[in-house]
Amino acid sequence: MLQGFKTFILRGNVIDLAVAFVVGAAFSTLVGAFTKALIDPIVRIFLGGGLNAGTLTIRDQVIDFSLLINSLITFLITMTVVYFVFVVPMNALRKRTAKQDEDEDTTPADVKVLEEIRELLKEQSALLKEQRDH
Repeated sequence: MLQGFKTFILRGNVIDLAVAFVVGAAFSTLVGAFTKALIDPIVRIFLGGGLNAGTLTIRDQVIDFSLLINSLITFLITMTVVYFVFVVPMNALRKRTAKQDEDEDTTPADVKVLEEIRELLKEQSALLKEQRDH
């Protein structure tokens, strides 16, 4: 049971997922700080400035439009960086490795021999069938 768990943990997919999770959490913290320090004040300036900028109060309930706008900007920044830093390079790498795989004949030698034998047997079978028909 422990051996199976060790195999599962040491499999590349789990390690990659763990690294991606940690990097994503760190990146989320960075983008959150960037948004709070820079984007939030800019949005509040455009929405009227002051402490209550970007909010609407109805029956003592506060609707915070600036929070919504900041969250949207944070999401867009995060998705943009993830796309250009992770997705684009990974797609390029996959495309490059796919071309290399197409260029290289990775068929093992014993399989090639078996394929040749199969073709020879087909030819012989066709010849025998032709001789029987005549």
